Amino acid sequence: MSNVTSTKKDAGHEMEKGREAAAGMVDKAKEAAGNVMDKVKDVASHAGQTAGNVASTVGHKVDDAAGSVGSGMHSLGEKIRDRGPDSGILGKASHAVGDALESGGRYLEDRKLSGMAGDLTDMIRRNPIPALLVGVGLGFLLARTLRS
Repeated sequence: MSNVTSTKKDAGHEMEKGREAAAGMVDKAKEAAGNVMDKVKDVASHAGQTAGNVASTVGHKVDDAAGSVGSGMHSLGEKIRDRGPDSGILGKASHAVGDALESGGRYLEDRKLSGMAGDLTDMIRRNPIPALLVGVGLGFLLARTLRS
């Protein structure tokens, strides 16, 4: 009988060891999952920061390119006006084209693409119905073009 009692105690002791081992494994698994989640969060945060930096760099380069285009337009406007005829219909046309290119070039140099986006937003806020109609018209034309 004492042999049976001893076997029961040993079995109970072994079961307790098994429970403790299982609990330890569960704790280790939770800790490992937590570490993995922390790593994933760090990688996602780093990727987000990198994407933000790239977008900012691209935005600056686009603005610089728009400024360069504006400078070229300004210069071209001056050349057209200076080298075109001074009188007659062609003279008036060359002066008008030169002035338009110069003013457009100055605008691009000063405002760049980000400023143009702000100006467009302000114009849409001041004139919402015409802006909506223009958008619908452009959408219609784009749909017809893509359908063909």
